[in-house]
Amino acid sequence: DSEGGLYVCMNTFLGFGREHLERHYRKTGQCVYLHLKRHVTEKVPGASGGALPKRRNAKLFLDLEISSDLNSDDFEYEDEAKLVIFPDHYEISLPNIEELPALVTIACDALLSAKSPYRKQEPDSWEEELQASKHAKTLVQLDNGVRIPPSGWKCSKCDLRENLWLNLTDGSVLCGKWFFDGSGGNGHATEHYKETGYPLAVKLGTITPDGADVYSFDEEEPVLDPHIAKHLAHFGIDMLQMQVTENGLRDNDIKPRVSEWEVIQEAGVKLKPMYGPGYTGMKNLGNSCYLNAVMQAIFSIPEFQRAYVGNLPRIFDYSPLDPTQDFNTQMAKLGHGLLSGQYSKPPMKSELIEQVMKEEHKPQHNGISPRMFKAFISKGHPEFSSNRQQDAQEFFLHLINLVERNPVGSENPSDVFRFLVEERTQCCQSRKVRYTERVDYIMQLPVAMEAATNKDELIAYELKRREAEAARRPLPELVRAKIPFSACLQAFSEPSNVEDFWSSALQAKSAGVKTSRFASFPEYLVVQIKKFTFGLDWIPKKLDVSIDMPDFLDISHLRARGLQPGEEELPDIAPPIVIPDDPKALDIDESSVMQLAEMGFPLEACRKAVYYTGNLGAEVAFNWIIAHMEEPDFAEPLAMPAFGEVASSGAAALGAVGLDNQPPEEMVAIIISMGFQRNLAIQALKATNNNLERALEWIFSHPDPEEGSDPALDTMHMENNANANILAETGSEGPRIKDGPGRYELFGFISHMGTSTMSGHYVCHLRKEGRWVIYNDLRVCASERPPKDLGYIYFYHRIPS
Repeated sequence: DSEGGLYVCMNTFLGFGREHLERHYRKTGQCVYLHLKRHVTEKVPGASGGALPKRRNAKLFLDLEISSDLNSDDFEYEDEAKLVIFPDHYEISLPNIEELPALVTIACDALLSAKSPYRKQEPDSWEEELQASKHAKTLVQLDNGVRIPPSGWKCSKCDLRENLWLNLTDGSVLCGKWFFDGSGGNGHATEHYKETGYPLAVKLGTITPDGADVYSFDEEEPVLDPHIAKHLAHFGIDMLQMQVTENGLRDNDIKPRVSEWEVIQEAGVKLKPMYGPGYTGMKNLGNSCYLNAVMQAIFSIPEFQRAYVGNLPRIFDYSPLDPTQDFNTQMAKLGHGLLSGQYSKPPMKSELIEQVMKEEHKPQHNGISPRMFKAFISKGHPEFSSNRQQDAQEFFLHLINLVERNPVGSENPSDVFRFLVEERTQCCQSRKVRYTERVDYIMQLPVAMEAATNKDELIAYELKRREAEAARRPLPELVRAKIPFSACLQAFSEPSNVEDFWSSALQAKSAGVKTSRFASFPEYLVVQIKKFTFGLDWIPKKLDVSIDMPDFLDISHLRARGLQPGEEELPDIAPPIVIPDDPKALDIDESSVMQLAEMGFPLEACRKAVYYTGNLGAEVAFNWIIAHMEEPDFAEPLAMPAFGEVASSGAAALGAVGLDNQPPEEMVAIIISMGFQRNLAIQALKATNNNLERALEWIFSHPDPEEGSDPALDTMHMENNANANILAETGSEGPRIKDGPGRYELFGFISHMGTSTMSGHYVCHLRKEGRWVIYNDLRVCASERPPKDLGYIYFYHRIPS
């Protein structure tokens, strides 16, 4: 706030700067505020070598959006608190016992001593101090001659190379548990403890001169080992020689992937910092780089800038009493922080001279800290609400879903990403076809590994790697597969087999193939390279490849053509419903279950999601999860209904119709999330006996609403929406699309470093004002070598015809 300080309403406990204080008072009539102000004294070296106080008035942000991690060794603080009474702005200095009622004094004291809400969001485990293990002092170590090499570790029972633990008694290297977070394991370390009783293990890759991560199987918790250096030396590990990089990986351990980290972050190159509007960094809140990278890309798009930053005064004027719970307010606030330039200013010349004279560099406190935005956008989500790393692609879709559910103004900015996909399914035996359309926001491009242009180098590298591991030598420098982009595009357009295809022409199961084409081309094309896949035993792994992504992309040849002359359509006959003798034997698509479980959702919830959405795939089941995750039995085991019974959610899967003839709400929510209006979703489900797939087909064949539809249904989804009074009806009954030519130009990409989407680091590169810029959390610099071949998500904009 330009006047300095923060005003906290004593009724709502919401904070405001002076600019918004009057507005809140006029809107609510609340007249009692607590004014907090911080005075900062900066220590300046004096002539005698001591520190002279340099007093200045500073802005007080108290864990708000500004990154103010000031070094406590360089600054001293003095906080001032006053009670302000409106409308006369009467101020009462605190503490004050004589003039204030006891209740007000107690409230002020409680507020001043309260723990920051953002500190409360942090996991309790961060605040717990580890206790020394009871086994550390008397730990017995076997003199079996085991020596641990500096690299090339693998589990002695299953050959896994991640999440490895060294047992401090016998030197066994075994894998930990699989937590669906990318650091997979088969629990062999725990099994070894149950067999031997050897209690302590240290995680390989965490050993530094300062300590290591130690776990006690007997005490069932992380512990301290005061004698860890001695225990490691027993197996030939010298702690003083073990270093950890900035990204938390041990130097020796990251040798195979060091080039990926360096290339993507452009390490080793002196990058010029960028300042001003659009060049504002974002603080990493603990593995929140996925959010930072996506939001930088989102707010580089003019439609999102206009919708939120351009409408900022209106959004703030119509925001609810609690703006922390309003999506549009938080989007506008974040967008303003990134685009205003207020939090991205170059250092003063005097400061630079002082740094040179002192031969030291003080970090600039530019950038914003999106704590409030993250708290709101991840509320109720089991993964995004955590401090674990997440998949940037999943977060992008989660954000688009929230944008769809919280429209602002007459233009929905997410329209620029939406496109229609035409899916052509053909029965291989009858040769008859079926055409359907669906909504999508991302073009997922497979990696054509078989098309690598450096196969000989890859084979030679693999042989050297195996020899080095066998001899326990350092691994050779990584050789990355080089994949032509054209091969990936070809793989996308090729037909794929349809498992368990039921042919309505034969009225029996048959072989079927499916091809996908663009029924419309979006204004902005988002391309995801499907680098992440599953290995044996469903262990997630990353394909470390280099793809020559083009600056200019033409996918006009992928335009859908619809039913062709001579083609005969499959009859519109639904497959018979077969109720098994044992309801528990109902087939559930386990591949979809595992895809959802890899995102971090409970396994039983994933099974229910796939079951209740009729095995229609992971994407549809994901929408079911989002709609039901707050239910108390969300993670409870799936209870199959007995013959003749209909469960409330199971009715959706079996196509049952409720007593009131209203479709199940979860199926309505799924269709609405695809961009359709509520009344159309209800009509489609009623017309197709609550069959979700057929309901989507019905929508595309009935673009006009039926007469007699209830217009009140159109606005039901606006209930409890604080910005409903500034919304405008779209006037469209189908998905809103911005079709046009299929020619695009690259303007941004998000890269990932690490072995899994659930670990590692994300960085964003954007093309602005004719040059590439790297956004690496708080660090925003002119890019010298943008690694366009190593990206994970690419952003293209349409080239005007």
